[in-house]
Amino acid sequence: METTTIGNIVRFHEQGRFVPEGKARAVAFTNVYRWEVESDRLRLFHERRGADQAVWLFDLVVSEPGTSTTLVSRDAHVCGDDRYAAHLTLHPDGFDLNWRIEGPRKDEAIYYRYRHD
Repeated sequence: METTTIGNIVRFHEQGRFVPEGKARAVAFTNVYRWEVESDRLRLFHERRGADQAVWLFDLVVSEPGTSTTLVSRDAHVCGDDRYAAHLTLHPDGFDLNWRIEGPRKDEAIYYRYRHD
């Protein structure tokens, strides 16, 4: 994974392979996620089609006042009939991002683990 940082914006350029549940073959993927750090939230965008066509996914906010280790999506991202939500847990060496995608044809949980080298 490659990261770039400019001001309050961090971009994660990701690529790899994963094996979907119930499948035998790995699937290649690439993603570019743009994180915008604000004073009261993290804004998450997907830049699959480029920075000028970024798709805003959701804002992550503190889950419980007075804590700062867990953030949750304030509102789910709606894409067609699917709803995307997430929660982020901070760790000393990085963070975990757990996605939940639900819809008529989707029932998925995706776990990302980001750590410093």
